[in-house]
Amino acid sequence: MSVPVALDRLREEVARYGVHPFILTVSDSGRPHAVAATMAWDGDELIGGCGRSTAAFAGARPDISLLWPPLEPDGYSLIVDGTAKVEDQQVRVRPERAVLHRSAPSPDPLKSCSSDCVPILK
Repeated sequence: MSVPVALDRLREEVARYGVHPFILTVSDSGRPHAVAATMAWDGDELIGGCGRSTAAFAGARPDISLLWPPLEPDGYSLIVDGTAKVEDQQVRVRPERAVLHRSAPSPDPLKSCSSDCVPILK
């Protein structure tokens, strides 16, 4: 699958999930940092406003993720991993990987972890 086709598929999924993902970054102490955001396409990048902490964390560690929760019970989450650039309290994310993800039934949920994933962009 070529990248343009994969990006078109990602555009379709983002349109379906809406403009409000969570931005996932890593703090200076290594802790996860999650905030709700509003994102839109600008060319091949997703762009949105961000607060001071998100801007600082993404500027220092540009490998970030965007997470859209499932649209329905037992549905898939959309997860986009990418590289961020921060300019004037805005974050630009160039998608590098994307997947639809949900937990899969497991015979023993206390001993094994499984998932049901659909790659969108590799």
